[in-house]
Amino acid sequence: MTPYTKTLIGHITKVEAGSLAARLLEAGEGRLPRISIKGEQDMSGQPGSYVSIVQGDIKLLAVVTSITEVPASSGSGTGTGRAVNMIPLGEITTGGVFQNGIKHYPVTGAEVHDITRDEMESIFVKFRAQGYAIGVSSADETIDVCLDPAALFGRHMAILGQSGAGKSWTVANLLQRAVKRMPKAHIIVLDLHGEYSWEEDSGVRKCAFDERTTRYIDARDLEIPYWLMTFSELVDLLVDRADDSASSQIAFLRDCVQDLRNKSNKDLGIGHISIDSPVYFSLQELYGFFETANKTTSNFGKEKGPLAGLFDQFLMRLQSRMNDMRYDFLLNPRRRVSSDTLSDLLRDFVGLGEPKAQITIIDMSSVPFDVRPVVTAQIGRLAFEFNYWNPRYKEFPLLLVCEEAHSYIPREGNVQYRGTLRTMQRIAKEGRKYGVGMAVVTQRPHDLSETVLAQCSTFVCLRLTNPDDQEYVRDLVPEAERDLIDILSSLGQGEAMIMGLAVPLPTRVQLFKPDPPPNSSSVDFFRQWCTGPADLDVDDIVDRWRRQDRLRR
Repeated sequence: MTPYTKTLIGHITKVEAGSLAARLLEAGEGRLPRISIKGEQDMSGQPGSYVSIVQGDIKLLAVVTSITEVPASSGSGTGTGRAVNMIPLGEITTGGVFQNGIKHYPVTGAEVHDITRDEMESIFVKFRAQGYAIGVSSADETIDVCLDPAALFGRHMAILGQSGAGKSWTVANLLQRAVKRMPKAHIIVLDLHGEYSWEEDSGVRKCAFDERTTRYIDARDLEIPYWLMTFSELVDLLVDRADDSASSQIAFLRDCVQDLRNKSNKDLGIGHISIDSPVYFSLQELYGFFETANKTTSNFGKEKGPLAGLFDQFLMRLQSRMNDMRYDFLLNPRRRVSSDTLSDLLRDFVGLGEPKAQITIIDMSSVPFDVRPVVTAQIGRLAFEFNYWNPRYKEFPLLLVCEEAHSYIPREGNVQYRGTLRTMQRIAKEGRKYGVGMAVVTQRPHDLSETVLAQCSTFVCLRLTNPDDQEYVRDLVPEAERDLIDILSSLGQGEAMIMGLAVPLPTRVQLFKPDPPPNSSSVDFFRQWCTGPADLDVDDIVDRWRRQDRLRR
C-alpha cells in the first residue's frame, strides 16, 4: 500500500453545489479509526478538519461539518458505519496550489482522503509572501496562518466574540504584527475601556504596543471643536426635531452658521466658504443671534417680531449643552479657537504629530457614556474627511478600529446615534475608495448596524454561543460558509474561525498571544474576595463621580 493510499478514508455518496456527503471506510474494509500521516496520529472525519476529494484530474478541498452513524455496508461484519457531511471550499491545481471556487465537481464514488501537510501548506502559500502570520492552524500547529493584509485592512473586517473570548487580545495581536511587518501603517484605535493604554497604581503608563510606535491621547484632550461639525451634525446636536418650531430653528441656524463662517474667516483668502467648511466661528455669537431674534419686537415693543418666541427651546438646549462640562471638548475648546489650529489637530489624529506614531490610541474611557456617540461620530468623520481631501490618499491608507462598536453604532438607534450611524456607515460603504479601512469589534453582532457588518469582507469569529448572534452572523457570511457558524460555540479562548477575503479559505486558527498583552483581564472575584482591601476611600469615589473624571486629572 502506497503512502498516498494510506490517507484514503472514504468515498463520496452525494454531491450538491454547496455540500458533499461521504461514507467512511470501516474496519472490515481495511480501515482503522485512526491513520498516521508522517508519524502523526489523526482522527478521521472530525468536524472542522479538512479533507481532499480526488477523482481523476479533479482534486477538491473540503471541510467536515458533521459525522453521523449509518447502516453498515454489506459484508463489513459490523452493524453501523460512519458518514460525514462536508462543504467544498476550492480546488487544488496540478501544481499543488489552492484556488477558491469550484469549477469541476466530482461524482459519487470519488475518493476522500485525509489532507497531508504538503496540501495544507499549499493552502496558505498564497499569502505567505506578505509575511503577515497571525496564528497557527488548529488542524496542524506546525503551519502558520498568513492573512492578506491588503484585504484584511482595506476591505473592512469584523472581530466578533462573546465577553472573555479574547477580542482585545486578537486586536492587540493583529495590530502588533501589522506595525512590525508594515512600518508605515497608520492606525487609530477607539479604546472605550482603557485596555490598550492604561495607568498603573504607581502612576506609570503602560501600553499594549511598542511605545516607540504608539501615541496616547485622552479623547477630552483631543478637542474636536464644534466648528468642525457639518451643518447636519449641528442640527442633530442643537435642534430638537420634535419641537413645533424645529423647521424655523433649522432655517435660521443655516443662515447664521453660513454668515458666521464667512465673516470670521475673511483672512483665509479662499473666497466663499460653504456651510460645511471646517472653519472657526463663535458659538457665543451664534447664541446672540438667536437670542436677539427671539426677543425682537416692532412698533416700540407693542408687537412681537416674526421669530419672537420660536427659539425658546433652542436657546435652552444650547445653553444647557454649553454649561455641561462633559461637552467642553466640543463646545468650549481651549486650544482649537481658530481655523489655523486644524492642521495640528489632524497631525496628532493620524500619527504625524511629534513624535510620529503608527498607532494612535484615543482613550474614550473618561468620556461619559451618553456623550460617546458625539465623540465617535466626530472621530470617524475626521478619519474619512482627512483622506477624502488628501490627494495622496492611495499612499496613506488609514485604519479605524472601533472597540465595543455595538454601543455607538447600533442596529436600531434613536436620534442620539444618528450622527454616528451616518458617519460609520459612510466609511463602511465609501471608505475603501479613499483608503479608509474599518475594523469593528463587538460582543453582540446582533446589536450592531447591519449596514456596517454587511460591508465587512473578513470575519474573525471567536467563541460565540448566543443563538441570535450566531444566526445574525450566519446571514452575513457567504452561503457556502454558513454551516461553519455552528463551530463558533466550540472554539477555545484565543481560537478563531476566520472567513472572508483575507484568508485563502475558512480557517480555524489558534491566534498568537500578544506581547505585551492588553489590560483586558477579568476581575478575579475569588482572589479579591479572599485578599481584597478591607476599606475604600468612598469620598474619592464620590468626588470622581461629581467631577465626571474617572482618571483624576
